[in-house]
Amino acid sequence: MTMPKNNTVSFSMAARVAFAVILVLGLGSAAMAKQVPENEQEITLSFAPIVRSTSPAVVNIYTSKVVRQRGNRLFDDPFFQRFFGDSFPFSIGPSRDRVENSLGSGVILRKDGIVVTNHHVIGGADEIKVVLTDKREFSADILLSDERTDIAVLQLKDPKGDLPVIDFGDSDDLEVGDLVLAIGNPFGVGQTVTSGIVSGLARTSVGITDFRSFIQTDAAINPGNSGGALVDLKGRLVGINTAIFSKSGGSQGIGFAVPANMVRRVVGSAIAGEPLIRPWLGFSGRDVDAEISEAMGLATPGGVIVENVHPTGPASEAGLERGDIIVEVEGRPVDDGQGLRFFFATRELGGTVSITALRDGKPVNMEFSLMAPPEVPPRDRTDIVGNFPISGIRVVNLSPRVADEMGIPTDLTGVIVEAVQRGSVAHRAGIRPLDIITEVNGEEISLVSQLVKIVEDSPPEWLVVLNRQGERLVLEVR
Repeated sequence: MTMPKNNTVSFSMAARVAFAVILVLGLGSAAMAKQVPENEQEITLSFAPIVRSTSPAVVNIYTSKVVRQRGNRLFDDPFFQRFFGDSFPFSIGPSRDRVENSLGSGVILRKDGIVVTNHHVIGGADEIKVVLTDKREFSADILLSDERTDIAVLQLKDPKGDLPVIDFGDSDDLEVGDLVLAIGNPFGVGQTVTSGIVSGLARTSVGITDFRSFIQTDAAINPGNSGGALVDLKGRLVGINTAIFSKSGGSQGIGFAVPANMVRRVVGSAIAGEPLIRPWLGFSGRDVDAEISEAMGLATPGGVIVENVHPTGPASEAGLERGDIIVEVEGRPVDDGQGLRFFFATRELGGTVSITALRDGKPVNMEFSLMAPPEVPPRDRTDIVGNFPISGIRVVNLSPRVADEMGIPTDLTGVIVEAVQRGSVAHRAGIRPLDIITEVNGEEISLVSQLVKIVEDSPPEWLVVLNRQGERLVLEVR
Protein backbone atom coordinates (compact mmCIF):
# COMPACT_ATOMS: atom_id res chain seq x y z
CA MET A 1 0.00 0.00 0.00
CA THR A 2 1.45 3.35 -1.00
CA MET A 3 0.97 6.52 0.92
CA PRO A 4 0.97 10.16 -0.28
CA LYS A 5 4.40 11.69 0.10
CA ASN A 6 3.36 15.19 1.00
CA ASN A 7 3.43 16.39 4.59
CA THR A 8 1.55 19.63 5.14
CA VAL A 9 1.95 22.10 8.00
CA SER A 10 -0.54 24.96 8.31
CA PHE A 11 -0.67 27.54 11.08
CA SER A 12 -1.81 31.08 11.63
CA MET A 13 0.46 34.08 12.13
CA ALA A 14 -0.96 34.48 15.64
CA ALA A 15 0.02 30.92 16.52
CA ARG A 16 3.49 31.42 15.03
CA VAL A 17 3.93 34.63 16.99
CA ALA A 18 2.97 33.03 20.28
CA PHE A 19 5.10 29.98 19.63
CA ALA A 20 8.23 31.97 18.87
CA VAL A 21 8.85 33.10 22.42
CA ILE A 22 8.57 29.52 23.65
CA LEU A 23 11.33 28.39 21.34
CA VAL A 24 13.50 31.31 22.41
CA LEU A 25 13.10 30.27 26.04
CA GLY A 26 13.86 26.63 25.19
CA LEU A 27 11.58 23.63 24.63
CA GLY A 28 13.08 21.70 27.52
CA SER A 29 12.56 24.26 30.26
CA ALA A 30 10.34 23.13 33.12
CA ALA A 31 8.48 26.41 33.42
CA MET A 32 7.85 28.58 30.36
CA ALA A 33 7.02 32.25 30.76
CA LYS A 34 4.19 33.55 28.60
CA GLN A 35 4.90 36.85 26.87
CA VAL A 36 4.56 38.47 23.46
CA PRO A 37 7.49 38.33 20.97
CA GLU A 38 9.90 41.24 21.01
CA ASN A 39 11.64 41.06 17.62
CA GLU A 40 11.37 39.74 14.07
CA GLN A 41 13.62 36.74 14.79
CA GLU A 42 11.16 35.46 17.38
CA ILE A 43 8.24 35.79 14.95
CA THR A 44 9.90 33.76 12.17
CA LEU A 45 10.70 30.68 14.25
CA SER A 46 9.00 27.40 13.31
CA PHE A 47 6.97 24.45 14.62
CA ALA A 48 9.19 22.09 12.62
CA PRO A 49 11.21 20.68 15.59
CA ILE A 50 8.05 19.51 17.32
CA VAL A 51 6.58 18.10 14.11
CA ARG A 52 9.78 16.14 13.40
CA SER A 53 9.75 14.60 16.86
CA THR A 54 6.06 13.68 17.03
CA SER A 55 4.66 13.08 13.54
CA PRO A 56 6.41 9.72 12.93
CA ALA A 57 4.41 8.23 15.82
CA VAL A 58 1.08 9.28 14.26
CA VAL A 59 -0.12 6.51 11.96
CA ASN A 60 -2.83 5.85 9.43
CA ILE A 61 -5.37 3.16 10.30
CA TYR A 62 -7.20 1.31 7.54
CA THR A 63 -10.10 -0.93 8.46
CA SER A 64 -12.34 -3.24 6.48
CA LYS A 65 -15.43 -5.24 7.33
CA VAL A 66 -17.69 -7.55 5.37
CA VAL A 67 -21.34 -6.46 5.21
CA ARG A 68 -24.01 -8.86 3.99
CA GLN A 69 -26.78 -7.29 1.94
CA ARG A 70 -30.15 -8.93 1.50
CA GLY A 71 -31.21 -10.01 -1.95
CA ASN A 72 -33.99 -7.43 -1.83
CA ARG A 73 -33.49 -4.08 -0.10
CA LEU A 74 -37.25 -4.06 0.62
CA PHE A 75 -36.59 -6.10 3.76
CA ASP A 76 -34.25 -3.45 5.15
CA ASP A 77 -37.32 -1.23 5.53
CA PRO A 78 -38.18 -0.69 9.23
CA PHE A 79 -41.86 -1.51 8.46
CA PHE A 80 -40.98 -5.07 7.45
CA GLN A 81 -38.37 -5.44 10.19
CA ARG A 82 -41.04 -4.54 12.77
CA PHE A 83 -42.98 -7.68 11.80
CA PHE A 84 -40.32 -10.10 10.62
CA GLY A 85 -37.16 -9.04 12.49
CA ASP A 86 -33.94 -10.44 11.07
CA SER A 87 -35.49 -13.79 10.04
CA PHE A 88 -37.81 -13.32 7.09
CA PRO A 89 -40.23 -16.06 5.99
CA PHE A 90 -38.91 -15.80 2.43
CA SER A 91 -36.28 -13.94 0.45
CA ILE A 92 -36.03 -12.55 -3.04
CA GLY A 93 -32.70 -12.94 -4.77
CA PRO A 94 -29.39 -14.06 -3.30
CA SER A 95 -27.62 -12.26 -0.48
CA ARG A 96 -24.41 -10.47 -1.40
CA ASP A 97 -21.34 -9.61 0.61
CA ARG A 98 -19.57 -6.32 0.17
CA VAL A 99 -16.49 -4.92 1.87
CA GLU A 100 -16.64 -1.54 3.59
CA ASN A 101 -13.35 0.32 4.07
CA SER A 102 -12.63 3.28 6.31
CA LEU A 103 -9.68 5.45 7.20
CA GLY A 104 -8.61 7.05 10.46
CA SER A 105 -5.54 7.94 12.46
CA GLY A 106 -3.79 6.57 15.52
CA VAL A 107 -0.84 7.19 17.84
CA ILE A 108 1.97 4.79 18.82
CA LEU A 109 2.51 4.98 22.56
CA ARG A 110 5.00 2.15 23.25
CA LYS A 111 7.93 0.50 21.52
CA ASP A 112 6.18 -2.87 21.74
CA GLY A 113 3.47 -1.69 19.35
CA ILE A 114 0.69 -0.27 21.53
CA VAL A 115 -1.45 2.10 19.41
CA VAL A 116 -4.38 4.22 20.53
CA THR A 117 -7.19 5.45 18.28
CA ASN A 118 -10.94 6.09 18.45
CA HIS A 119 -13.49 3.36 19.06
CA HIS A 120 -15.54 4.63 16.12
CA VAL A 121 -12.53 4.29 13.80
CA ILE A 122 -12.21 0.52 14.31
CA GLY A 123 -15.73 -0.38 15.46
CA GLY A 124 -16.98 -3.57 13.74
CA ALA A 125 -13.77 -4.01 11.75
CA ASP A 126 -12.81 -7.49 10.51
CA GLU A 127 -9.30 -6.39 9.55
CA ILE A 128 -7.13 -3.53 10.82
CA LYS A 129 -3.98 -2.31 9.10
CA VAL A 130 -1.65 0.30 10.58
CA VAL A 131 0.65 2.23 8.23
CA LEU A 132 3.55 4.37 9.50
CA THR A 133 4.91 7.48 7.85
CA ASP A 134 7.95 5.48 6.68
CA LYS A 135 5.49 3.17 4.82
CA ARG A 136 5.91 0.18 7.13
CA GLU A 137 2.66 -1.73 7.47
CA PHE A 138 1.38 -3.90 10.34
CA SER A 139 -1.78 -5.80 11.06
CA ALA A 140 -3.25 -5.09 14.47
CA ASP A 141 -5.45 -6.73 17.09
CA ILE A 142 -7.89 -4.92 19.37
CA LEU A 143 -6.87 -5.10 23.03
CA LEU A 144 -9.73 -2.96 24.30
CA SER A 145 -12.35 -0.76 22.67
CA ASP A 146 -14.41 1.44 24.96
CA GLU A 147 -17.46 3.00 23.35
CA ARG A 148 -18.19 5.17 26.38
CA THR A 149 -14.95 7.13 25.99
CA ASP A 150 -14.57 6.48 22.22
CA ILE A 151 -11.06 5.15 22.82
CA ALA A 152 -9.62 1.92 21.41
CA VAL A 153 -6.24 0.32 22.12
CA LEU A 154 -4.52 -1.81 19.46
CA GLN A 155 -1.55 -4.17 19.53
CA LEU A 156 0.57 -4.37 16.38
CA LYS A 157 1.21 -7.94 15.27
CA ASP A 158 4.91 -8.82 15.23
CA PRO A 159 6.22 -5.23 15.40
CA LYS A 160 9.68 -5.08 13.87
CA GLY A 161 12.26 -2.35 13.93
CA ASP A 162 12.42 0.72 16.11
CA LEU A 163 8.97 2.24 16.54
CA PRO A 164 8.53 5.99 17.12
CA VAL A 165 6.42 6.90 20.16
CA ILE A 166 4.80 9.91 21.81
CA ASP A 167 4.85 10.32 25.58
CA PHE A 168 1.77 11.29 27.56
CA GLY A 169 1.36 14.81 28.87
CA ASP A 170 -0.90 15.86 31.76
CA SER A 171 -4.11 17.15 30.19
CA ASP A 172 -5.16 18.60 33.56
CA ASP A 173 -2.37 21.16 33.17
CA LEU A 174 -3.79 22.61 29.95
CA GLU A 175 -5.10 26.16 29.96
CA VAL A 176 -7.31 27.98 27.50
CA GLY A 177 -4.96 29.83 25.15
CA ASP A 178 -2.21 27.18 25.15
CA LEU A 179 -0.85 26.35 21.70
CA VAL A 180 -1.41 22.83 20.35
CA LEU A 181 -0.80 20.89 17.14
CA ALA A 182 -3.26 18.41 15.60
CA ILE A 183 -1.69 15.60 13.55
CA GLY A 184 -3.62 13.15 11.40
CA ASN A 185 -4.67 12.19 7.88
CA PRO A 186 -7.69 14.31 6.93
CA PHE A 187 -9.62 13.20 3.84
CA GLY A 188 -6.85 10.67 3.10
CA VAL A 189 -4.59 13.35 1.56
CA GLY A 190 -1.55 12.32 3.64
CA GLN A 191 -0.26 13.23 7.05
CA THR A 192 -1.14 16.82 7.88
CA VAL A 193 -0.26 19.06 10.81
CA THR A 194 -2.42 22.00 11.83
CA SER A 195 -1.94 24.41 14.69
CA GLY A 196 -4.20 26.38 16.97
CA ILE A 197 -4.95 27.05 20.59
CA VAL A 198 -6.92 25.33 23.31
CA SER A 199 -10.16 27.27 22.94
CA GLY A 200 -12.08 25.51 25.70
CA LEU A 201 -11.73 22.89 28.43
CA ALA A 202 -14.10 20.46 30.11
CA ARG A 203 -16.68 20.69 27.33
CA THR A 204 -19.36 18.44 28.84
CA SER A 205 -22.32 19.49 26.70
CA VAL A 206 -20.98 17.75 23.59
CA GLY A 207 -22.93 14.50 23.32
CA ILE A 208 -20.23 12.40 21.64
CA THR A 209 -19.42 9.94 24.41
CA ASP A 210 -20.78 8.95 27.80
CA PHE A 211 -17.82 10.36 29.77
CA ARG A 212 -17.73 13.87 28.36
CA SER A 213 -15.09 16.45 29.21
CA PHE A 214 -13.46 17.36 25.94
CA ILE A 215 -10.59 19.63 25.02
CA GLN A 216 -11.84 22.13 22.44
CA THR A 217 -9.38 23.48 19.89
CA ASP A 218 -9.45 25.63 16.79
CA ALA A 219 -6.63 23.59 15.20
CA ALA A 220 -8.23 22.30 12.01
CA ILE A 221 -9.64 18.77 12.46
CA ASN A 222 -11.34 17.08 9.51
CA PRO A 223 -12.66 13.61 8.58
CA GLY A 224 -9.72 11.19 8.80
CA ASN A 225 -8.18 13.06 11.74
CA SER A 226 -10.14 10.89 14.17
CA GLY A 227 -7.74 9.01 16.43
CA GLY A 228 -4.85 11.37 15.65
CA ALA A 229 -2.70 13.25 18.13
CA LEU A 230 -3.23 16.57 19.82
CA VAL A 231 0.21 17.56 21.14
CA ASP A 232 1.52 20.43 23.20
CA LEU A 233 4.65 22.43 22.49
CA LYS A 234 6.80 20.00 24.44
CA GLY A 235 5.81 17.28 22.00
CA ARG A 236 3.62 15.44 24.53
CA LEU A 237 0.28 13.82 23.81
CA VAL A 238 -2.46 15.87 25.50
CA GLY A 239 -5.45 14.48 23.62
CA ILE A 240 -6.83 12.17 20.95
CA ASN A 241 -8.73 14.04 18.24
CA THR A 242 -12.28 12.74 18.16
CA ALA A 243 -14.88 14.97 16.54
CA ILE A 244 -15.69 18.32 15.00
CA PHE A 245 -18.64 20.67 15.17
CA SER A 246 -19.57 21.35 11.58
CA LYS A 247 -22.57 22.04 9.37
CA SER A 248 -20.65 21.30 6.19
CA GLY A 249 -18.60 18.24 7.18
CA GLY A 250 -15.35 20.23 7.15
CA SER A 251 -13.47 22.06 9.87
CA GLN A 252 -15.08 25.27 11.11
CA GLY A 253 -12.63 25.90 13.92
CA ILE A 254 -14.37 23.84 16.59
CA GLY A 255 -12.75 20.47 17.18
CA PHE A 256 -12.79 18.16 20.19
CA ALA A 257 -10.23 15.78 21.68
CA VAL A 258 -10.42 13.20 24.45
CA PRO A 259 -8.03 14.38 27.20
CA ALA A 260 -4.83 12.36 27.61
CA ASN A 261 -5.59 11.51 31.24
CA MET A 262 -8.67 9.56 30.15
CA VAL A 263 -6.73 7.92 27.33
CA ARG A 264 -4.00 6.89 29.78
CA ARG A 265 -6.60 5.18 31.99
CA VAL A 266 -8.03 3.14 29.09
CA VAL A 267 -4.57 2.20 27.83
CA GLY A 268 -3.50 1.07 31.31
CA SER A 269 -6.44 -1.32 31.57
CA ALA A 270 -5.81 -2.67 28.07
CA ILE A 271 -2.13 -3.39 28.73
CA ALA A 272 -2.96 -5.07 32.03
CA GLY A 273 -5.55 -7.23 30.30
CA GLU A 274 -8.18 -6.13 32.80
CA PRO A 275 -11.72 -4.86 32.23
CA LEU A 276 -12.07 -1.11 32.40
CA ILE A 277 -13.73 -0.53 35.77
CA ARG A 278 -14.26 3.03 36.85
CA PRO A 279 -14.45 4.24 40.46
CA TRP A 280 -17.88 4.17 42.06
CA LEU A 281 -19.29 7.51 43.13
CA GLY A 282 -21.98 6.05 45.38
CA PHE A 283 -24.27 9.07 45.09
CA SER A 284 -26.45 10.85 42.59
CA GLY A 285 -27.06 14.55 42.20
CA ARG A 286 -27.75 17.34 39.79
CA ASP A 287 -26.00 20.44 38.56
CA VAL A 288 -26.37 23.65 40.54
CA ASP A 289 -27.92 26.04 38.04
CA ALA A 290 -28.78 29.71 38.47
CA GLU A 291 -32.16 28.96 40.04
CA ILE A 292 -30.75 26.55 42.63
CA SER A 293 -27.83 28.87 43.30
CA GLU A 294 -30.15 31.80 44.03
CA ALA A 295 -32.43 29.69 46.22
CA MET A 296 -29.48 28.50 48.30
CA GLY A 297 -27.85 31.91 48.55
CA LEU A 298 -24.71 31.01 46.58
CA ALA A 299 -22.61 33.67 44.94
CA THR A 300 -22.50 31.93 41.55
CA PRO A 301 -23.92 28.75 39.97
CA GLY A 302 -21.67 25.72 39.85
CA GLY A 303 -21.07 22.43 41.59
CA VAL A 304 -23.22 19.35 42.14
CA ILE A 305 -25.93 19.09 44.78
CA VAL A 306 -26.21 15.62 46.30
CA GLU A 307 -29.71 14.12 46.10
CA ASN A 308 -29.17 10.47 47.10
CA VAL A 309 -26.33 8.64 48.85
CA HIS A 310 -25.90 4.88 48.62
CA PRO A 311 -25.82 3.59 52.23
CA THR A 312 -22.78 1.33 51.70
CA GLY A 313 -20.91 3.33 49.08
CA PRO A 314 -17.77 5.46 49.18
CA ALA A 315 -19.76 8.70 49.40
CA SER A 316 -21.45 7.53 52.60
CA GLU A 317 -18.10 6.34 53.96
CA ALA A 318 -16.58 9.76 53.24
CA GLY A 319 -19.39 11.49 55.14
CA LEU A 320 -21.22 13.02 52.20
CA GLU A 321 -24.84 13.88 53.00
CA ARG A 322 -27.96 14.64 51.04
CA GLY A 323 -28.07 18.38 50.31
CA ASP A 324 -24.28 18.83 50.27
CA ILE A 325 -22.94 20.78 47.29
CA ILE A 326 -19.67 19.42 45.90
CA VAL A 327 -17.64 22.41 44.74
CA GLU A 328 -14.06 21.09 44.52
CA VAL A 329 -12.22 17.83 43.87
CA GLU A 330 -8.45 17.71 44.45
CA GLY A 331 -8.50 21.50 44.66
CA ARG A 332 -10.09 21.90 41.23
CA PRO A 333 -13.49 23.58 40.90
CA VAL A 334 -16.43 21.35 39.97
CA ASP A 335 -18.61 22.95 37.29
CA ASP A 336 -21.13 20.18 36.69
CA GLY A 337 -21.89 16.50 37.17
CA GLN A 338 -20.40 15.39 33.85
CA GLY A 339 -17.09 16.99 34.70
CA LEU A 340 -17.12 15.36 38.14
CA ARG A 341 -17.84 11.91 36.67
CA PHE A 342 -15.08 12.41 34.14
CA PHE A 343 -12.55 13.32 36.83
CA PHE A 344 -13.31 10.16 38.79
CA ALA A 345 -13.26 8.03 35.63
CA THR A 346 -9.64 9.06 34.96
CA ARG A 347 -8.46 7.86 38.38
CA GLU A 348 -7.13 4.43 39.28
CA LEU A 349 -8.91 2.22 41.78
CA GLY A 350 -7.45 1.88 45.26
CA GLY A 351 -6.45 5.44 46.04
CA THR A 352 -8.31 8.41 47.48
CA VAL A 353 -9.20 11.92 46.33
CA SER A 354 -10.08 14.94 48.40
CA ILE A 355 -13.39 16.67 47.85
CA THR A 356 -14.82 19.88 49.29
CA ALA A 357 -18.56 20.31 49.78
CA LEU A 358 -20.68 23.14 51.10
CA ARG A 359 -22.94 22.17 54.00
CA ASP A 360 -25.13 24.92 55.44
CA GLY A 361 -22.96 27.36 53.55
CA LYS A 362 -19.71 26.18 55.15
CA PRO A 363 -16.96 24.14 53.42
CA VAL A 364 -16.47 20.54 54.57
CA ASN A 365 -13.40 18.56 53.45
CA MET A 366 -13.58 14.79 52.94
CA GLU A 367 -11.43 11.92 51.70
CA PHE A 368 -13.19 9.87 49.03
CA SER A 369 -12.07 6.26 48.45
CA LEU A 370 -11.73 5.09 44.84
CA MET A 371 -13.41 1.69 44.92
CA ALA A 372 -14.99 -0.52 42.28
CA PRO A 373 -18.79 -0.64 42.11
CA PRO A 374 -19.97 -3.95 43.63
CA GLU A 375 -22.16 -6.46 41.82
CA VAL A 376 -24.72 -6.85 44.60
CA PRO A 377 -27.16 -8.42 43.95
CA PRO A 378 -25.65 -10.79 41.33
CA ARG A 379 -26.97 -9.96 37.86
CA ASP A 380 -28.79 -13.31 37.32
CA ARG A 381 -29.07 -12.84 33.53
CA THR A 382 -32.32 -14.44 32.32
CA ASP A 383 -34.14 -14.69 28.94
CA ILE A 384 -37.93 -14.46 29.07
CA VAL A 385 -39.40 -16.79 26.43
CA GLY A 386 -42.91 -18.00 25.63
CA ASN A 387 -46.19 -16.31 24.77
CA PHE A 388 -46.17 -13.38 27.20
CA PRO A 389 -46.26 -9.61 26.69
CA ILE A 390 -42.63 -9.47 27.87
CA SER A 391 -41.37 -12.47 25.86
CA GLY A 392 -38.15 -11.77 23.99
CA ILE A 393 -36.36 -9.71 26.63
CA ARG A 394 -33.15 -10.43 28.51
CA VAL A 395 -33.16 -9.06 32.04
CA VAL A 396 -30.60 -8.68 34.83
CA ASN A 397 -30.64 -7.46 38.41
CA LEU A 398 -29.48 -3.88 38.78
CA SER A 399 -26.40 -3.39 40.91
CA PRO A 400 -23.91 -0.52 41.08
CA ARG A 401 -21.61 -2.51 38.73
CA VAL A 402 -24.36 -3.18 36.17
CA ALA A 403 -25.61 0.41 36.36
CA ASP A 404 -22.08 1.72 35.78
CA GLU A 405 -21.61 -0.55 32.76
CA MET A 406 -24.88 0.67 31.28
CA GLY A 407 -24.13 4.32 31.94
CA ILE A 408 -27.08 4.97 34.25
CA PRO A 409 -27.15 6.29 37.86
CA THR A 410 -25.61 3.72 40.17
CA ASP A 411 -28.18 4.25 42.92
CA LEU A 412 -30.98 2.70 40.84
CA THR A 413 -32.28 -0.73 41.83
CA GLY A 414 -34.62 -3.30 40.34
CA VAL A 415 -34.70 -5.39 37.16
CA ILE A 416 -33.41 -3.85 33.94
CA VAL A 417 -33.91 -4.93 30.33
CA GLU A 418 -30.48 -5.70 28.90
CA ALA A 419 -31.63 -6.64 25.39
CA VAL A 420 -34.80 -7.05 23.32
CA GLN A 421 -35.03 -9.58 20.50
CA ARG A 422 -36.05 -7.88 17.28
CA GLY A 423 -39.51 -8.97 16.14
CA SER A 424 -40.40 -10.50 19.52
CA VAL A 425 -43.65 -9.90 21.42
CA ALA A 426 -41.87 -7.49 23.76
CA HIS A 427 -40.30 -5.65 20.82
CA ARG A 428 -43.71 -5.16 19.18
CA ALA A 429 -45.13 -4.03 22.52
CA GLY A 430 -42.54 -1.24 22.64
CA ILE A 431 -40.22 -2.47 25.39
CA ARG A 432 -36.67 -1.16 24.92
CA PRO A 433 -33.21 -1.92 26.29
CA LEU A 434 -32.49 -0.03 29.55
CA ASP A 435 -36.17 -0.03 30.53
CA ILE A 436 -36.47 -0.86 34.23
CA ILE A 437 -39.40 -3.13 35.15
CA THR A 438 -40.74 -1.73 38.41
CA GLU A 439 -44.14 -3.43 38.75
CA VAL A 440 -46.11 -6.31 37.26
CA ASN A 441 -49.79 -6.64 38.13
CA GLY A 442 -49.37 -4.41 41.17
CA GLU A 443 -46.41 -6.34 42.58
CA GLU A 444 -43.20 -4.38 43.03
CA ILE A 445 -40.32 -6.03 41.16
CA SER A 446 -36.89 -5.82 42.75
CA LEU A 447 -35.28 -9.11 41.59
CA VAL A 448 -35.24 -11.19 38.43
CA SER A 449 -36.47 -14.19 40.43
CA GLN A 450 -39.73 -12.34 41.21
CA LEU A 451 -40.30 -11.64 37.52
CA VAL A 452 -39.62 -15.27 36.60
CA LYS A 453 -42.17 -16.47 39.18
CA ILE A 454 -44.87 -14.23 37.67
CA VAL A 455 -44.06 -15.54 34.19
CA GLU A 456 -44.32 -19.14 35.45
CA ASP A 457 -47.75 -18.37 36.97
CA SER A 458 -48.84 -17.09 33.51
CA PRO A 459 -51.51 -14.56 34.53
CA PRO A 460 -54.31 -13.94 32.00
CA GLU A 461 -53.87 -10.17 32.18
CA TRP A 462 -50.69 -8.10 32.37
CA LEU A 463 -50.13 -4.62 33.75
CA VAL A 464 -46.43 -3.81 33.44
CA VAL A 465 -44.96 -0.56 34.80
CA LEU A 466 -41.65 0.61 33.32
CA ASN A 467 -39.16 3.29 34.30
CA ARG A 468 -37.70 4.74 31.10
CA GLN A 469 -35.10 7.39 31.85
CA GLY A 470 -37.13 8.60 34.82
CA GLU A 471 -40.49 8.51 33.02
CA ARG A 472 -43.21 6.13 34.24
CA LEU A 473 -44.78 4.07 31.46
CA VAL A 474 -47.62 1.57 31.77
CA LEU A 475 -48.08 -1.40 29.43
CA GLU A 476 -51.51 -3.07 29.68
CA VAL A 477 -52.28 -6.31 27.83
CA ARG A 478 -55.47 -8.34 28.20
